[in-house]
Amino acid sequence: MNEAVVIPTGREIIDGTVLDTNSPTIIYSFITMEPLCAVRRDRPVDDDEEAIRQIVEYWAAANIDLIVLIGGSGGGNRFDYTLSPDCTHTALENLLEEKVSTEIFGKNGHLWCKLICGRKNGAVVINVPGPYTEAKAAIEAFCQTYTKHPGDLKEINAAMIQAVLAGYPENAEV
Repeated sequence: MNEAVVIPTGREIIDGTVLDTNSPTIIYSFITMEPLCAVRRDRPVDDDEEAIRQIVEYWAAANIDLIVLIGGSGGGNRFDYTLSPDCTHTALENLLEEKVSTEIFGKNGHLWCKLICGRKNGAVVINVPGPYTEAKAAIEAFCQTYTKHPGDLKEINAAMIQAVLAGYPENAEV
């Protein structure tokens, strides 16, 4: 991996309501895994399908090896109108040429997390959840698995979802 970009999503990151602690952790993980990798953090984008599609297409056209989107992986306002939208996984499902995805649900049927690993113009594209402990677990699993199986989207997705699932209550279901 030569170049990677990290893109936080969500209005709460854009307006400063939530501090983006995930980007530095993810960047550190990549540099630890591949010290010569050039890692960039792009500006946060709205959790909006069109905005996410545009930013992924921009970086995929720039011949980036890896694109990581942070946040927007849950059910959001699809489950409860008081929650903000979670559109990252929907945008990626519609955009990626090749993809593997896995969902984690609560007992009440609420989508807690949907992680996707895929490709766009040769770039590997992944998403991680917004909560820090989940993002950290997912990215550590990604780095460990990517080192051993760089092209195996299914293996990468399985490792990431298991790492995130380990932090959920026992009643979570895949």
